Amino acid sequence: MNLAAMDPKNYDAQLEQKRIKLEQIFAEFSPPALEVFPSEPAHYRMRTEFRMWHEGDDLYYYMFDKELNEKVRCDQYIAASTLINQMMTALINELKLNPALRHKLFQVDFLSTLSGEILVSLLYHRQLDDEWLSQAKLLKAKLSEQFNVNIIGRARKQKIDLDREFVVETLTVNGQTLHYKQIENSFTQPNAKVSVKMLEWAIDATKNSQGDLLELYCGNGNFSIALAQNFNKVLATELAKPSVDAAQFNIEINKVDNLQIIRMSAEDFSDAMAKKRSFRRLEGIDLDSYDCNTIFVDPPRAGIDDETLKLVQGYERILYISCNPQTLKDNLQTLSATHKITRFALFDQFPYTDHMESGVLLERK
Repeated sequence: MNLAAMDPKNYDAQLEQKRIKLEQIFAEFSPPALEVFPSEPAHYRMRTEFRMWHEGDDLYYYMFDKELNEKVRCDQYIAASTLINQMMTALINELKLNPALRHKLFQVDFLSTLSGEILVSLLYHRQLDDEWLSQAKLLKAKLSEQFNVNIIGRARKQKIDLDREFVVETLTVNGQTLHYKQIENSFTQPNAKVSVKMLEWAIDATKNSQGDLLELYCGNGNFSIALAQNFNKVLATELAKPSVDAAQFNIEINKVDNLQIIRMSAEDFSDAMAKKRSFRRLEGIDLDSYDCNTIFVDPPRAGIDDETLKLVQGYERILYISCNPQTLKDNLQTLSATHKITRFALFDQFPYTDHMESGVLLERK
């Protein structure tokens, strides 16, 4: 993390550099004009983590700056949401005065929302005892005078939730209110306002769809819930159990009645669709009843494996969100043989870094 580069005055210039770089990377595929979705230049990250430095009576947050090759004290953090910055100050003031809570505390994680909820995780190099629990409850009561907060304590093979291990985010997408359960230590989009733009872009890209949608790597249902309005039915897969549980919660709270989540890896689902193997988790689900003309993928940084890529290539339309332009480019070497890019987007999820989130809509030639 290069903290010195996080200057809002430089935001437009760094975004322009990303635009130029992304267009150069994908020029060989002759995509349409790049749609660029900027971030807020400050206070855009809804989750962040800090290491803790103990120095006599002082205690403070820090990050390691790779450019400077040294730790940097962070009393405030320009990338983090306003809510996180407010909590940073209130929390540290309480921790400094409390030996039971600060003893061997080595990290603090924050997960915040646009809806005003915040989750604080305190990580320790010691086992947490009754005294810690008692003081943590008092801390929560004190912070709750100002914040809608939940607290988690973590140590080796130990986790204590004072209330619950999640927050519920509320996003307004094209005027529609959507609620998302976001669990501690599970993947969520870090930049909530850019996430809204991604959802709106995906909805627009699939607005005239026919038939059903298949989504791989669906996480907590972030995209599948928003996209369900454009399809008769949606079938989605996700392997991580916490994410599947959150997705089921989100389906119910958003009253989506045409979305089915299956707990399977993309690789196993590819085998099931190819009828290579049968799976107990698919009992009672008639895959042949789905008429999926569109597939949505938002894979990890490694991109899509070869077998799953063959499955993806069988659909008329492919909506692909990528957090790694290089693996997207590698996958497009295969997909471009049968499909052409008809929408192309840059979402600046991670300002002031080299990371680029991109999206393409591919349609069969």
